[in-house]
Amino acid sequence: MDSQKDSGSPWRVGVLFSQTGVTSAVEQSQLNATLLAIDEINAAGGVLGRTIEPVITDPASDPKQFRALAERLFLTDRVRLLFGCYMSSTRKAVLPVVESHRGLLFYPTLYEGFEYSRHCIYSGAAPNQNSLQLARYLLSTFGNRFVLVGSNYIYPYESNRLMTDFVMQGRGKILDELYVPLQSTAGDFEKVIRRIKKTSPDVIFSTVVGSGTSMFYEAYRAAGFDPAKMPIASLTTSEAEVAGMSSEAAEGHITAAPFFETLSSPAARRFVSSFKQKYGADAPVTAGAEAAYFQVHLAMRAVAKCGSDDPEQVLANLRDSEFDAPQGRVRIDPENNHTYLWPRIARVDRNGRFQAVWNPGVRVKPDPYCVVQSLDDWSVDELPLLHS
Repeated sequence: MDSQKDSGSPWRVGVLFSQTGVTSAVEQSQLNATLLAIDEINAAGGVLGRTIEPVITDPASDPKQFRALAERLFLTDRVRLLFGCYMSSTRKAVLPVVESHRGLLFYPTLYEGFEYSRHCIYSGAAPNQNSLQLARYLLSTFGNRFVLVGSNYIYPYESNRLMTDFVMQGRGKILDELYVPLQSTAGDFEKVIRRIKKTSPDVIFSTVVGSGTSMFYEAYRAAGFDPAKMPIASLTTSEAEVAGMSSEAAEGHITAAPFFETLSSPAARRFVSSFKQKYGADAPVTAGAEAAYFQVHLAMRAVAKCGSDDPEQVLANLRDSEFDAPQGRVRIDPENNHTYLWPRIARVDRNGRFQAVWNPGVRVKPDPYCVVQSLDDWSVDELPLLHS
């Protein structure tokens, strides 16, 4: 593949987020954040005097489309760096293409762990940066009888397997594990609600993604359940999904993530303010968006350092690199291409906004293989607190 050597030409990068389809709401937030970061860098003079030119595609939440468009971005558009993917099924469809073209994928989404590709930078949370902390919080606050509900694809199965491990460690019990189609309808949740009524758990752990999320939360509310006593706790319900449901249906439910729109640090407030100024006051700013934003800054800093978008050189310059992201100072771990992140847990208030209920102000080293799988022993980076 030809390098982008012409000193006057823009740095062309591939952008692979869905603007249509089942996960388009959250992916639109990631696309918005990617373009915001590119705009900021271009407004400040670009990278080594050259602007960044995003080649934007719409894979429509379909793994086959993701794969085909990734192929086109490398072959036709000659990109070498790719920013994108939300669902694990789409990442897994794209990675072989990235590897065969010796490109580099920046993946800004929480995922199930247990993966490494030297051609991928994982800027979203690994399970030891969200699942583990959420399990501890739920077990100590609500009880140890869980029902697991997920969308029918790889991430929910793997995420539920890990959550089961954590619940068992807490001497808990999984009362039921249910899956709904990815393209779910309101009817798909009727059986789920019946099972919740019958089993009466302490907590419902949801890995439902995309447009089915609001259906689930609305069905829960219609059934008359009380989130103060039996909340839905999720890793996949962000500001984008909450925006798609009534505030009454969202209130009281819980999410774990490294970033929430309501964080009060100066860096978080600046980011949210710039985002809403560009995309509108109601545009949701999600953890996936925040990761999409800081990964562009990290990537282009590496390009500036080595003077090339050659993936090997970019990768070498990303190792151990740090950035003051909206969530706090993040760092790429050279051992596994994952990112040191700041776990937090928040609950939705009556206005449909996340309010932190657990924010220890610590940065956690990524452990994608869950080598440390104990609820009581998770590795905190020794970095002094920069942002709360």
